[in-house]
Amino acid sequence: MKPLRRLATFVAVGATAAAVHFAVVVAVVEAGLAPPLAANVAGWLVAFLVSFAGQHRFTFGDRAAPVRHAAPRFFALSAAGFAVNEAAYALLLRLAPVRYDVALALVLVGVAVMTYVLSSAWAFRHRPPASPPSP
Repeated sequence: MKPLRRLATFVAVGATAAAVHFAVVVAVVEAGLAPPLAANVAGWLVAFLVSFAGQHRFTFGDRAAPVRHAAPRFFALSAAGFAVNEAAYALLLRLAPVRYDVALALVLVGVAVMTYVLSSAWAFRHRPPASPPSP
């Protein structure tokens, strides 16, 4: 897949996953099932499934990375991205003289770029089977 098309597909899948994340959090909080921070974890977990399925199938499908290799890698990246997102957002809210929505936008874009680069270079990289040693 051409790099610009891959990036556009990555953004589309990511935007879909973000919308799912948001909808799950709102639904869980409004139903009184959990407070916002706990609902955020539930939202991220559901969004992870949407994101992985879309990225594996559409964005990086041409790489033929087996699910058993790509899924744990992508989960690690997603979890790290979630941790970075929360830490960076808290830091910006505390230290930067910007509105909360601007700080969140900066963090989301930064984490998305990091996730794309690491997904492309590691999570969805296909390793061909090891060659047998030469006699």
